[in-house]
Amino acid sequence: SGVIHAGIYYKPGTLKATLCRRGKRMLEEFATRHGIPFERCGKLVVATNEEERGRLGRIEERARENGVECRIVDAAEAREIEPHVNAVEALHVAESGIIDYRVVCETLADEIRRLGGEVRTGIAVEGMTESHGATIVRTDAGPIECAQAVNCGGLQSDRLARVRGVAESARIVPFRGDYYELTPEARRLCRGLIYPVPDPSFPFLGVHFTKMIGGGVECGPNAVLSLAREGYGRFSFNLRDAISALGWPGLQRLMRRHWRMGIAEFRRSWSRALFTASLQRLVPEITADDIVSAPAGNRAQALLRNGDLVDDFLVQRNGPITHVINAPSPAATASLAIADYIADLVEGRGDE
Repeated sequence: SGVIHAGIYYKPGTLKATLCRRGKRMLEEFATRHGIPFERCGKLVVATNEEERGRLGRIEERARENGVECRIVDAAEAREIEPHVNAVEALHVAESGIIDYRVVCETLADEIRRLGGEVRTGIAVEGMTESHGATIVRTDAGPIECAQAVNCGGLQSDRLARVRGVAESARIVPFRGDYYELTPEARRLCRGLIYPVPDPSFPFLGVHFTKMIGGGVECGPNAVLSLAREGYGRFSFNLRDAISALGWPGLQRLMRRHWRMGIAEFRRSWSRALFTASLQRLVPEITADDIVSAPAGNRAQALLRNGDLVDDFLVQRNGPITHVINAPSPAATASLAIADYIADLVEGRGDE
């Protein structure tokens, strides 16, 4: 989404919490060193009623435990920060920011090449095996021999890991997030990042407003089960992916727990009016004419057999191959710290 997360939601002591905080510092230092634009535009987590106000205080406590500088502001001050917001109270996180992760990735690729490495794209990895003390990565462009391999396959990470007998207790279930963006005339309605107070009974955050480093404002995402891991349209379908998701006991249990919310998310994905109504909880002035469709994204979410979402980053080591099984948000913010963590595992300096 282009957000540099501060780390307010994550349980203290988890990989998400520690690597997000460290990764944020590393990312900002990396951006400064390489001249990549970023902005600490700030985030406002908005309570729209008294029930949400109570949950807001618990988020503030967790944020402070994680070392995040933040403060509760009243309705008047919330509107000074975001003049068009609907709030009875809000949590202001001034250090949250935005960046263009495409530019970050391009810069990282340049650094790899500068150091003598190679970046190869458009190649499908079909599996990884060990042979005579070497690791063989099988691809559709021929085998690649190496001493160590890291599987960071995102939507396909569990399949690559199961080849090695890892991650049998979790499966990647893709959830498509639909986005809109504000029209140029409506961008005045959002100065920074405007988020709802998360619903603790639902495992996803809810739609929000995200100022982009290029000047636009994204709205979303919702969370709808996708029947194609690499499919980004409402009609995308892949038989293997559909069987994998719908046949997984964990998804069946998750759907039984949250079927009402699931139906609401599905309806909202097809209805501009319902999507607009969700946005109006945060910014009442917005209308359906103020938003236009934007590209969707698929979240690679690891789901346990018992129906619980894997709530933390999950990295497993199996001989010379390291598997990154679960790395959803805030993995982009934490990416450089995750890289250090993986390097320590590979070199035998860390624990899983």
